[in-house]
Amino acid sequence: PMKKILIPGASGLIGTRLTELLLKKGYDVNVLGRKAPPSDKAGLKTFVWDVDKGIVDEKACEGISAIVHLAGANVAEGRWTDARKKEIIDSRQKSANLIYKYLQGHLHRVTTFISSSGIDYYGDCGTEVLTEDKPRGSGFLADVTKVWEESAMQFTQLGIREVRCRTGVVLARQGGALPELSKTVPLGVAPYFAKTPLYYSWVHIDDVCGIMIHAIENETVKGAINTTSPQPIPIKDLMREIVKAKRSNALLVPVPTFALKIMLGEMSSMLLGSHICSAEKIIATGYRFKYPDIKKALMEIF
Repeated sequence: PMKKILIPGASGLIGTRLTELLLKKGYDVNVLGRKAPPSDKAGLKTFVWDVDKGIVDEKACEGISAIVHLAGANVAEGRWTDARKKEIIDSRQKSANLIYKYLQGHLHRVTTFISSSGIDYYGDCGTEVLTEDKPRGSGFLADVTKVWEESAMQFTQLGIREVRCRTGVVLARQGGALPELSKTVPLGVAPYFAKTPLYYSWVHIDDVCGIMIHAIENETVKGAINTTSPQPIPIKDLMREIVKAKRSNALLVPVPTFALKIMLGEMSSMLLGSHICSAEKIIATGYRFKYPDIKKALMEIF
């Protein structure tokens, strides 16, 4: 029988695309959100939950074999005030705990729990090649991902296989980093951050979703997984490729990092962390990247 997947937090960039791809593959998808949309389409059902009140529609979990947990406050929205930081941490942790409690107290068929983490777990690592067993780095985002990952790891206590997708810089047309990075290209300017080394472990949205589907379908996928393309590149090269893909002749302009720190404060760490993540672990489980190289990825997007 075709599996039924539950996606809490399906309205974001990754969730929207993942839902599309799962439906295309013939899966049934239940999504959990704060409000129900007017109508469901074939294979797709929407259920409501309230994480703060600890309420979840029990029908959402009926017949589910895998959960892809994408719920949580967007790290890139709004300045990191203390209140916002607490909200970012709580939103993931509370929502995972709510699902955990529900499964603990009910009969269910869930065998797989996949959650979204990030490569910021490693901190700023220069030119070091990062495999999944590298210890956690420092900084707010490293702390956040630690909490997220711990709330995912508890599912193993229920005998559920658990996968943490440490996602890199997601490239997509509809959102994520790319519209931001390429915003000024039509104006003839392609800024890049003047910090060396500054490597970006990027990944095409269809590979993020592809890895998640691969993790649903393959029991050999376990634990932390770098969800990043096998070819990380320096930020300057990424900007050069964006300019080429957009058939622009915009000038590459270095932006001093202090300007970014003034504008964004602590949030600048999101853009200034250097990561060269290894994709060996996921490749070893048989996953084949659709867009391993930046030229193809950008050509598809633009």
